[in-house]
Amino acid sequence: MPKVVDHEERRGRLAEAVWALAVRGGLEGVTLRGVAAEAGVSMGQVQHYFPTMEALVRDALERAVRELNARIERSILAIADAGAAVVLRECLHALIRPDEESTRLLRFSVAVLGRTISDPTLARVLAPGDDELLSFTAGLIATARRGTGDDRLDADICWSLATSLGVDVAIGHRTPEDARAVLDYQIDRVLRP
Repeated sequence: MPKVVDHEERRGRLAEAVWALAVRGGLEGVTLRGVAAEAGVSMGQVQHYFPTMEALVRDALERAVRELNARIERSILAIADAGAAVVLRECLHALIRPDEESTRLLRFSVAVLGRTISDPTLARVLAPGDDELLSFTAGLIATARRGTGDDRLDADICWSLATSLGVDVAIGHRTPEDARAVLDYQIDRVLRP
């Protein structure tokens, strides 16, 4: 009987190898040969799934962004009955969590950031200009503050700040606790009636 191969699992393992290499040595240290060694597979297997380095990095970045988004969604589901202000904080805090996995995904995203200048497809993956996310966040702000203000602009500012603070945490410029204090200060200002 032929061996059943889980292609998605293999692609995921290769993405994990890219993340590990990029976090340890920057994106410039990621090579197809290095990914093969890190994942414990042959160079041919890497090339079977990803014929170019660009395709491999793009897939790894798409997976990192999906994982971060999934973490936000799981956080929301865990507190679904909480008020809008609690959900808002939980969503924004997802980018500055102190756990190892969040930090690793953010560090990988930061490692890819420089490459987005020359590769617009990576830029679209890393910063998709998510209208749905901004609308959702603006709705939370409108419900939580019950006052006047530009909810969408405030949502955009909050996500921009959370992203920036996430970068600071990823590169070790701030602790997650310091980043949380800054982000909470802004959220409190936005939610004042």
